[in-house]
Order: sequence, then C-alpha cells, then structure tokens
Amino acid sequence: MKLSPLTQDLSVFNKLDFQYPPIGVKFSFFRPEGIEQLAMDKNLSLCEMVKEAQLTGKPFYFSAENNETCVGKILLGMTDMAPFAESGQIGVRLGIFKEARNNYNLYKYVHKMEKGVVNYVVFSTIDKLSYDPDVLVITANPHQTEIVLRAVTYSTGEMYTSLVTPVMGCSWFLIYPFKTGKVNYLMPSLVHGPKGRQLYADDTLIISIPHQWLPTVTKNLQEMKIDLPSHIDKEHYYAEFEQILSDLEKESQNP
Repeated sequence: MKLSPLTQDLSVFNKLDFQYPPIGVKFSFFRPEGIEQLAMDKNLSLCEMVKEAQLTGKPFYFSAENNETCVGKILLGMTDMAPFAESGQIGVRLGIFKEARNNYNLYKYVHKMEKGVVNYVVFSTIDKLSYDPDVLVITANPHQTEIVLRAVTYSTGEMYTSLVTPVMGCSWFLIYPFKTGKVNYLMPSLVHGPKGRQLYADDTLIISIPHQWLPTVTKNLQEMKIDLPSHIDKEHYYAEFEQILSDLEKESQNP
C-alpha cells in the first residue's frame, strides 16, 4: 500500500547540524509500496534500526519476517512475550532488578502496540522521506536538545517531560509518542539495551516528536532564535538579564 505522502518541509532541522540525521518512522498495517525491506540477514534490535537508517541513509521497512534481537516484536504486537520473561526473570539475572516482581511491576508502564495492528515499521532519514511520519526521532547532543525542546514550548508554554524505563527503552521513543501524541526525550545511555550495545555516545539524547507536534516544532524553529545570546557564556547571561530587568523597570513606570 502507498503511504500517505509527506506534506510538510522538515529541512529546518538540517540547520541544527546533527551528527546523525533525524529519522521519520511510520507504523503500517499494510506492506509499504516503493520501499525496500530490511535485509533478511540483518540481526538488529528495534532501537538499532534507527541507527541503521541513520548510517545507511536508505529508507527501509521492518516486518515480522525480519530478525529482531531484543523485545521489538513484542512491543510492536507482532509476537507474545515468553511466560518466563513476562514473569520478570530476565531483569533479575541481568542485575537490573532485585526480584522478578520488580521487573514484572515495570511492565505496567511500558507502552505496546495491540496485537496485529502493526505489521510493518518504516524508517527513513528526512532527506529521503517520501511519507508522512508518525514519529520523528532525533538524536542530539545537549545543546541541540535544548533548541528542539524550546521549539516545543516556544509558542505553547508546554513543559518538558521525559519518561523512560531501565529496559524496553525503544517503547518510549517510538510507541509512547505515537500512542499518546506527546513529545518525549531520554538518554539512551540510561537504558540497558542501548547502553550495552553502545548505540550512541553517553551524552546523546533522543527526542521523539509525534506527527501532531511536527507543524508546531518546525514553525517555531523557523521563527525563533536558534542560539540565544545568554547561552554564549555566563557574562552574556548576566548582562542580558540585568539589561532586561532595567528596561522593564523603566517601562513599568508608565504601564
């Protein structure tokens, strides 16, 4: 099936000079037309597929036919979790949880797709993006992250919210934003799988923007100052702040 075409210009993200390009992710019930399937000999986890798209620069889709080395198919509703895993046994043996009950308790927070709803997941860098993404996944350093998150709140006043669990981290930057319509950000180095796979540098953050927020964020990135004067150094910060207070004090004399 042909995916709905891209209807907005996302090139504004290029000016942030990310080390790795943002990835547009699409969840699909039908097999996408005009996009190649991930090679059958690839053995990747779901979170590694984002990095694969960034490194190759080629759009591809993943399906239940492909290999997946972690819990991706479980989170996508493509397969069931083994009873021993669902009972919480794995996290104990990994040293992440004291007892199986603690691991089991965590599952109530993790977002999953309903069984049979998603058969294909499409990944593409924004320069090759031909479809309307469900979620835009951005990997960034702290400076770049501040800019993207400021573009969320610039015209809305929305607060920054970060949600993640020590395992099943891909749920929080792929499925959670899609199902809730909320922007999320997290440090992959805080999550067991990405940390162990050394997926990104330790100071990398992942920001996930669901489709509902993309028009707002892109418009704000086009309008707002990207680099704020106060962020140059401490001297600039105090000088600007003191000048603003002085100006407002004078202006408020005749409101």
